[in-house]
Amino acid sequence: MDDNHYMKMALQEAQVAFEAGEVPVGAVIVCQDRIIARAHNLTETLTDVTAHAEMQAITAAASVLGGKYLNDCTLYVTVEPCVMCAGAIGWAQLGKLVYGATDEKRGYSKFAPKALHPKTIVKMGVMEEACVELMKSFFATKRARLS
Repeated sequence: MDDNHYMKMALQEAQVAFEAGEVPVGAVIVCQDRIIARAHNLTETLTDVTAHAEMQAITAAASVLGGKYLNDCTLYVTVEPCVMCAGAIGWAQLGKLVYGATDEKRGYSKFAPKALHPKTIVKMGVMEEACVELMKSFFATKRARLS
């Protein structure tokens, strides 16, 4: 399996969020070529500003593995993590982070570029167009409803 395959899975999670009225961010965590966690934003559903897709996925993956460190895992997420999520990724010592769309307004690379663990490998821009398009579509729909 390659990065595109797993990003498609993350996009499926993002679509679930979209349909639930959540900002469409999806995440999957892979360990030894097996998806061990899937998640999407739940901030509206849970009325919890910390219920980002990445946070949900990290919690689920740690539960599956029985430990808090995810050194041998890769997180695929449709949008660049925020500072909060980057901190959690750093504390979990994730081995690799792969994301689709850059978040120029709230992404960790703008505000806290050193938040990740120093050994975490970062790959950006995987299926970027599809990730960006889903976000644009979501916010266009939101704006149309407000008009």
